[in-house]
Amino acid sequence: MRIALTTTSVPDVDKLAFWNQAITRTLGPQAVTPRNDDVFAGRLTADFLGYLKVATIEADAQRMIRMPQHAARLDREFVSIGLQEQGRSELIQGSRTARLSPGDLVVYETSHPYTLDQYDRFRMHLFHVPRQAVALPNSDICAVAATTLPTDSGVATMLAPLLSMLAGKATSCPPRVGEQLAGTVTDLLAMLISERIEENESTGERNVGQVMARRVREYVNQHLADPDLSPEAIAAHHRISVRYLHKIFEGEGTTISRWIQRRRLEECSRELAQRRRVIPTVSAVAQRWGFVNPAHFSRVFRAAYGMSPREWRNAAAPQEAEPTSG
Repeated sequence: MRIALTTTSVPDVDKLAFWNQAITRTLGPQAVTPRNDDVFAGRLTADFLGYLKVATIEADAQRMIRMPQHAARLDREFVSIGLQEQGRSELIQGSRTARLSPGDLVVYETSHPYTLDQYDRFRMHLFHVPRQAVALPNSDICAVAATTLPTDSGVATMLAPLLSMLAGKATSCPPRVGEQLAGTVTDLLAMLISERIEENESTGERNVGQVMARRVREYVNQHLADPDLSPEAIAAHHRISVRYLHKIFEGEGTTISRWIQRRRLEECSRELAQRRRVIPTVSAVAQRWGFVNPAHFSRVFRAAYGMSPREWRNAAAPQEAEPTSG
């Protein structure tokens, strides 16, 4: 079912609210703010090719932010491909920033917070692939997410023209053809990610530190619930020194301890925001994700999200739910 939404006939005073609703309805919850004071104008179209969602945004300069509370409300996880056709942009996710010019590709994960800044009037195509359809480990996707992917060599030379064509033809494709094209896009996406990782490892991009950082992130994600997870334990498991572990993450603009805490907070915020008839206690969620000190958890949660864990949980709870104590 094709969706076409535009601010053209919307009163000026209502355009921004309308645009936020259009983006949320089509691409999932996030906050959009214009980058200048002029009357905002934008147009968004979306369609499906089998399980592949195809969307095109044409709008004035803007910033789109998916905050942790937005990510917590998503029902499904997607791996997304962005194709910048007009304008300049930056996509920030985790510790990386992809700077995009017309013709560039970028991959990102919808289930994690991100910021997408469009600095000029722009046109961008977005393609959402269900995570379970991409036959790659999380570590591989994470290693390529939020990096600029030029389209002048390798798999990208095939993928970019296909995506550009599909953005304009999706509405006219018969269902069976659409399903086959979705599979083709997914296969090329997996090939692109694998190719980029092989290039990184073979050329020693950022030395072997980038490869090790990817392995460490995957290990941490698998052991977030372990309260004994520490730089020392991580270093021992990977047979590297603690000093080298810290050096790896310094290169990514953070520390291993801060990254672990951020990931734990993201999982806690996501679980606390899930709508259930029986709402989990704050202490139970904190302990489930490796926080052993309730006071410390509340303090770092408020610092990150501007409210206490209990306020966050209650704000997301349906009225008919009956929270348990805590």
